[in-house]
Amino acid sequence: MTTPALLPLSGRRIPPLNLGPPSFPHHRATLRLSEKFILLLILSAFITLCFGAFFFLPDSSKHKRFDLGLEDVLIPHVEAGKGAKNAGVFLIHGPDEHRHREEEERLRNKIRADHEKALEEAKEKLKKSREEIRAEIQTEKNKVVQEMKTKENKPLPPVPVPNLVGINGGDPEDNDIRKKREKIKEMMKHAWDNYRIYGWGHNELRPIARKGHSTNIFGSSQMGATIVDALDTLYIMGLHDEFQDGKKWIEDNLDFSVNSEVSVFEVNIRFIGGLLAAYYLSGEEIFKIKAVQLAEKLLPAFNTPTGIPWAMVNLKSGVGRNWGWASAGSSILAEFGTLHMEFVHLSYLTGDPVYFKKVMHIRKLLQKMDRPNGLYPNYLNPRTGRWGQYHTSVGGLGDSFYEYLLKAWLMSDKTDHEARKMYDDAVEAIEKHLIKKSRGGLIFIGEWKNGHLEKKMGHLACFAGGMFALGADGSRMDKAGHYLELGAEIARTCHESYDRTALKLGPESFKFDGAVEAVAVRQAEKYYILRPEVIETYWYLWRFTHDPRYRQWGWEAALAIEKYCRVSGGFSGVKDVYSSTPTHDDVQQSFFLAETLKYLYLLFSGDDLLPLDHWVFNTEAHPLPVLHLANTTLSGNPAVR
Repeated sequence: MTTPALLPLSGRRIPPLNLGPPSFPHHRATLRLSEKFILLLILSAFITLCFGAFFFLPDSSKHKRFDLGLEDVLIPHVEAGKGAKNAGVFLIHGPDEHRHREEEERLRNKIRADHEKALEEAKEKLKKSREEIRAEIQTEKNKVVQEMKTKENKPLPPVPVPNLVGINGGDPEDNDIRKKREKIKEMMKHAWDNYRIYGWGHNELRPIARKGHSTNIFGSSQMGATIVDALDTLYIMGLHDEFQDGKKWIEDNLDFSVNSEVSVFEVNIRFIGGLLAAYYLSGEEIFKIKAVQLAEKLLPAFNTPTGIPWAMVNLKSGVGRNWGWASAGSSILAEFGTLHMEFVHLSYLTGDPVYFKKVMHIRKLLQKMDRPNGLYPNYLNPRTGRWGQYHTSVGGLGDSFYEYLLKAWLMSDKTDHEARKMYDDAVEAIEKHLIKKSRGGLIFIGEWKNGHLEKKMGHLACFAGGMFALGADGSRMDKAGHYLELGAEIARTCHESYDRTALKLGPESFKFDGAVEAVAVRQAEKYYILRPEVIETYWYLWRFTHDPRYRQWGWEAALAIEKYCRVSGGFSGVKDVYSSTPTHDDVQQSFFLAETLKYLYLLFSGDDLLPLDHWVFNTEAHPLPVLHLANTTLSGNPAVR
């Protein structure tokens, strides 16, 4: 799932540093004599200052010196029997004070020689022409860049690969189902091929204008979001030539050392999640290396007084900030709470516990906080550690936080009991305060705002049907049947939101107010942007029940997408699902390839393709393997303790 469309950002970006060669006047080949003289004076003054400081330092006989290379260390000492008032710097005399004096003289001579050498080098520099100096600067820059590349591409420590089951296969026995699966694969190829032609390297595609597209969540750089997001879908579908094209672009072009401000949440779920899934499926080391490079760039976002990360971070400077529209500078629950899966895998693959510790710190902080009615508000101030506006939602701003509590437990092979308890507690509060039945008998999930329930459900909240089904096994008081039924009821409600439109595609959100049920009222809520959440829930319910209605409903959605969203240049969202002649928004979202088409393909595949007891899907539908406690840095592992 993804957060709702974000508002335009305001504020200044940090200007790029000027690392180029110095600017020289074009009509002069060398520096003027006066410039040489001034520079020599500065150097002479600096050397004099250094020598003066050196000779006027306190005498070494008053300090203890430890031979630690270039460092002199002063140690605190309390003389025996004289008490704390005599505490101070105290010398423990060595057996050979003469040796210390000789050492000091040797250091003086070395410093003098170094200064003389530096002065000679400066004189030689001043004799060179502008072109020679510029060439030397460029050589040094190239050397630094090469060293950085070597460091970035260093191999990671080998780790035991989890037992990977069900990477291929899933061929359905039924001929009709097989044809439907092939149709979904053809839709994926249409989306990918047009992106390959018209938007290659851009984050997303404008299929009608036939050019690249991006939004502020990806910053100002062309990071190839669609390529990274689509890789595992291509692999699962057997589109290996297309997969190799994506891999080559990533090897040659994906660079995270750019002056660009990105959403920590979005690049985590799409890029880190996508790269990790591609690594596990294909075994190609480059994907793991790139995932770790990006993760290192995200770590400065956690440098806040509470350890709750900023929403955005500049990949080059490490400067973070929050969205201007988010409740008094708050961080968002669904953003800082949707890092656990990817960060645990990063610690597993690198052996570095820093990623695991970051997400566990967030969990521990949340456990200590009061929750009104047991509900988690959507906003938390990273400076004060206090909740912002009391707004709770299982849709946008809150959704994937609850999903990741459950999936942390599943990914740990059901050993992370702390995560499971937090999930169960949260679901009980949600069921008590947010889940209601409409007059027409539809179960929906409302939103809690400032002490009252808003009877509106978002498309994003439709993922919860699948979440309840996924979490049914292992629920408290043997309520597995109850939660499976609850998931089915949510699926039915969301299907109704599709079925009550002209296009048979669901709106962004829909009301349950009086006579209006499962229908959008405001024009601004009538759009469909190729979202996956309803189809995601169909797939989970199909896996757990094999009720044919879920395949039927999924096929209805696929046909509607094909009929109303397909254009010659790819697939586009529509602005009004209640109009029989819709207007396109001209955006092919990266999550359409990562999630919507993947879930449709899995819906018409056998259960042996990515079985749920071996794989856990992140909130962008990127499959990550279950990790057993003995091999990971999950809580309780001695490596972390």
